[in-house]
Amino acid sequence: MGQSPPVVLGRVNSLCDSFTFLSSSAFISGEGFRDQIAVEIVDYTAELPDECLAFVFQFLGPGDRNRCSLVCKRWFRVDGWSRHRLSLNAQSEIVSSLPSLFTRFDSVTKLALRCSRKSISLTDDSLLTISIRCRNLTRLKLRGCREITDEGMSTFAKNSKKLRKLSCGSCMFGAKALNAVLDHCANLEELSVKRLRGIHDGAEPIGPGAAASSLKMICLKELVNGQSFAPLVVGSKNLKTLKIIHCLGDWDSVLQLIGNRNQNYKENLNCDINYGSSDSNSNPLMEIHLERLQVSDIGLSAISKCTKIENLHILKTPECSNYRLVCVAENCKLLRKLHIDGWRTNRIGDEGLIAVAKHCSNLQELVLIGVNATHVSLSAIACNCSKLERLALCGSGTIGDTEIACIAAKCMALKKLCIKGCPISDIAIEALGSGCPNLVKIKVRKCRGVSSDAGEWLREQRGSMLINMDACDTDCGFEASVSDIGVHETGVEVGQVTAVGASTSSNGEFELH
Repeated sequence: MGQSPPVVLGRVNSLCDSFTFLSSSAFISGEGFRDQIAVEIVDYTAELPDECLAFVFQFLGPGDRNRCSLVCKRWFRVDGWSRHRLSLNAQSEIVSSLPSLFTRFDSVTKLALRCSRKSISLTDDSLLTISIRCRNLTRLKLRGCREITDEGMSTFAKNSKKLRKLSCGSCMFGAKALNAVLDHCANLEELSVKRLRGIHDGAEPIGPGAAASSLKMICLKELVNGQSFAPLVVGSKNLKTLKIIHCLGDWDSVLQLIGNRNQNYKENLNCDINYGSSDSNSNPLMEIHLERLQVSDIGLSAISKCTKIENLHILKTPECSNYRLVCVAENCKLLRKLHIDGWRTNRIGDEGLIAVAKHCSNLQELVLIGVNATHVSLSAIACNCSKLERLALCGSGTIGDTEIACIAAKCMALKKLCIKGCPISDIAIEALGSGCPNLVKIKVRKCRGVSSDAGEWLREQRGSMLINMDACDTDCGFEASVSDIGVHETGVEVGQVTAVGASTSSNGEFELH
């Protein structure tokens, strides 16, 4: 202790000596000091080509990229021409800034326009300006742009021949606008429509137009008269993905048209093979999402004609039963992903799942919500679906320790497991401690019989496994959904920014948070 002060004092004196030297008149006087500083400030990006600098900018978030654009004139210029994504607050106040905005960002190919409910949005004239300035636009997202009319969208479509993806929601235009887009945008591949006020009862039918061969994905959400899209769905020759979510009306007839279309495709393909030709006018539907719809076994039977389906979601469609799920399993043998939300109606259970196990050996992902499956069907799935990697069991009163033990013993390829709102106990957790050798993630929620000790024990047994448990959660109610179990749709979301910002967010499929 007695030696410490001299040591510290010596260091202080050394620093003082250094400061005295640096602050001496001989060092800081004249041009010497400025020359020294000039040598130390070096722009290491000066020799870097603009293309390389732009490539670096791609890895930055919107905030960092905005700040980088203020460093110097060169960075400002490179940031401008290298931004391909832009998301704007589409209020009417931005109209005067549009010319200068798109003069700077002259390479935008992906644009999102959003306006809040309390604000007045851009008008047809603004959309016309955008279509003239952004000649290479390939993606457009419109949210809450209520001042844009059918005429404005028609004019935009005529100037946007390269458009490939259109997503519109909470807007006022209707069938006339969408028909114009489909007639003029021959390269359109994806169309997503949500809460369009202009799509109402008595609206004119929406057909594929010039996009009949290019359209690959159609998503319809919360529409009053979504059946007006039936000609579009049936007439899209290369449609791969169809999503219909929370749309009013009876959808059995529409699904029958879709099933007949795919059956005709199969018959045409067989004819081509018989006559030595491999050409076909259309490709099969491979992905169908049905959620909160009035669909019965008639519609499910029609889906069974789509024999090339690999991804099927049947969520909250209470009139669907085991009877036609068996039919789907027998005909759609290429299924890789199956999501069922039985809404606790007990119309889908062991019988339908046993048929899936018997005929769908390629199954990789299974999500069961409100489906009262037992060890009988789960054992069949575990034995016959050897490729099963992702499994979610939620809100079932029949899935207990016996069922989880069966999964632990037989699902050798399983990597991700979610159990929520099921009557399991610590015994099930113990079974998972030694089973499922490839399991990397597990999530257990609202399972009252599971203690915190079981979770700690599992962490000790499977140190490399990501474990998410809430053993103390005792919520009385239970409502499971796709978002609850972390199953996300693949897609790209453009982040909201100001006039100089743009960003993207990551995407994923089956994730356990």
